[in-house]
Amino acid sequence: MAKDMTYARYLALDELLAAQKPQSDRHDELLFIVIHQTKELWLKEIIHEVELAKRLIAAHDVEPAYKALARVSRIQTVMTLSWDVLATMTPADYLSFRGDLGSSSGFQSHQFRTLEYLLGLKDQSFLKFHEEGSSALGQLQAALDAPSLYDVAIAQLPRHGLTVPDSALNRDFSQTYAPSEGVEAAWLEVYRDPQRYWELYQLAEKLVDLDDALVTWRHKHVLTVERIIGGRPGTGGTDGVGYLASTLRRRAFPELWSLRTKL
Repeated sequence: MAKDMTYARYLALDELLAAQKPQSDRHDELLFIVIHQTKELWLKEIIHEVELAKRLIAAHDVEPAYKALARVSRIQTVMTLSWDVLATMTPADYLSFRGDLGSSSGFQSHQFRTLEYLLGLKDQSFLKFHEEGSSALGQLQAALDAPSLYDVAIAQLPRHGLTVPDSALNRDFSQTYAPSEGVEAAWLEVYRDPQRYWELYQLAEKLVDLDDALVTWRHKHVLTVERIIGGRPGTGGTDGVGYLASTLRRRAFPELWSLRTKL
């Protein structure tokens, strides 16, 4: 009953605080685990909010989605700042337990890939890192096959009298979104007359906030990794900093960036 509820029981603290299981006796490994577990918890909340925003926008209830998207941006800021905490770990600190990580890597985070899929950054190659029949693979596959947040946002444009190519509205949502001149032209109209299209204008800027924060997070990730391991390969088999740096060019909502040159 509610009257018997305690702080520890409500938050499942016994389970939560027992979830850190260092593989070595090195002091800094606990920090490494806590940082990454915390990121996964925040990713869980971000996914929760993005899925709500998607449902609201798809139901043409756009303004209430702003709150969820603004919350995601705030969480992204906290996640980015957490890299500064991890950066207090020196190369010697990390190398003292790195061998105990084996082939485990943040590259394998199904929640981060789910977030990318929800935003429209879809790459089926990440499915192979998860076991057939696992809940992780199920979550990823569902996000891959469904319209992304950007897809449901683009679908709002015709409702306001703006012309959008059918190829952008009716496509294979499991494929990577390809920038469209027609979609850019529609968003350009929104930005040229924000008072007329205020709902769409505000939605677009909330989306840019998310994209901006994601790139900022990636950039800080690159700097932190370079500071700690330099140019060494990643534990997951990638080329480390080189791979991470290549992701800085990705944009979830490309036309919302490219249109600015034409305003």
